[in-house]
Amino acid sequence: MEILSLVFGVIGNVISVLMFLSPVGTFWRIIKHKSTEDFESLPYICTLLNAALWTYYGIIKPGAFLVATVNGFGILVEIVYVTLFLVYAAPKMRAKTGILVGLLDVGFLAAAILVTRLVLQGQVRIDATGFMCCGLNIVMYGSPLAAMRTVVTTKSVEFMPFLLSFFLFLNGGIWTLYAILTSDYFLGVPNGAGFLLGAAQLVLYAIYRNANPSSNVSDGLEEGWQYQTLISSAASSSSEQSHEIKERN
Repeated sequence: MEILSLVFGVIGNVISVLMFLSPVGTFWRIIKHKSTEDFESLPYICTLLNAALWTYYGIIKPGAFLVATVNGFGILVEIVYVTLFLVYAAPKMRAKTGILVGLLDVGFLAAAILVTRLVLQGQVRIDATGFMCCGLNIVMYGSPLAAMRTVVTTKSVEFMPFLLSFFLFLNGGIWTLYAILTSDYFLGVPNGAGFLLGAAQLVLYAIYRNANPSSNVSDGLEEGWQYQTLISSAASSSSEQSHEIKERN
């Protein structure tokens, strides 16, 4: 059982690394244009917070080193993304990004770690941290619902990239199996939700990939591009969908 969980954990790490790197094309565009244009920084700020919390969880929970390693990598990647916003964003967006980073990635994260370290002990500390991670992931895994609604409204899968839906499905499934094998319900619940949402998106893709777009495609695009954020390791694909949609616009 331990060997099997290790195998699934390693596979999950590989897939999650690819998902963390999926916005590279978007940020290469930002670097070339020396502007973040209309892209939002909030999904990446939240992904950084999420990765940091999961890294902390993986560190304090015995045997959860695979959770810590992949999300530790995610911290580094998201720091690069957020830094690029601070460098290339317009003054208003730069100020907004700086404030949110201070509040969420510094203030909230520091408070969460200090409270759990100073006030809580042992399994209670692990459970409290896991509960925070799980709650954040569940909220983030609901983000693709806007893109799914847009697909149904416009009868076009342009606003829901296939590879991102596929990776959400695959990553959620792998980490759910890992969570079952390790009896980690905090990891299993949000990734199980991601697996089901990924499956639903693939079904929609199969239904509408050859459909004729409706006349309100442009309206659907604006409705579909709403704030969508992230992941345990899987949650990152959700945030990337909104940016892929905006980039297509």
